[in-house]
Amino acid sequence: MISVGLTGSIGMGKSTTAKMFAEEGAAVWDADAAVHRLYAPGGAAVAPVGEAFPSALSEEGGIDRDALSREVVGQPDRLKALEAVVHPLVAEDRQAFIEKAKASGADFVVLDIPLLVENGAPGFFDAVVVCTADEAIRRERVLARPGMTEDKLDAILARQAPEAERLRHATYTVRTDKGLDHARAEVAAIMADLREKHGLAQNPERG
Repeated sequence: MISVGLTGSIGMGKSTTAKMFAEEGAAVWDADAAVHRLYAPGGAAVAPVGEAFPSALSEEGGIDRDALSREVVGQPDRLKALEAVVHPLVAEDRQAFIEKAKASGADFVVLDIPLLVENGAPGFFDAVVVCTADEAIRRERVLARPGMTEDKLDAILARQAPEAERLRHATYTVRTDKGLDHARAEVAAIMADLREKHGLAQNPERG
């Protein structure tokens, strides 16, 4: 089974690219979606995170991510404490996905991990795909999100690897600022190349 790490800084179009890999037949795991599951009422992270950050508990019995963000942004020690709780749970979710994909006969998995480079995980994969775009376009995309500010964006970027460092680990890149068709063609080419290198049939789900 081919394993691909998909990453990209905030606003680089990673989520859209992940959907394109799924359309091409890959089994896709999303780290952000895993965190949402863990923070939802009944999720495995609710009790330990709520104990460490009581103000982050929501009325519905989950974790309010906005409230939690206010607790840790700009406070490295508190952020590390949060990561110590959440990262192992995310890793368990990821491993369960991989095992389920193998059991179902999947031959191509894409793991969508925003902090792949920051966490020192590139060597875990057969290939690393980095989504990239012009910096001005990235900022425009992110600042259009509800509740986003220049200061908040800068704080997020300060915790992420510089773009040059991220690209240094790339086996392939996907440009997301040249239109959806261009990005979709790059995704298809990446999958075709990896399937050829690993001796797998091309696009089995598309016949």
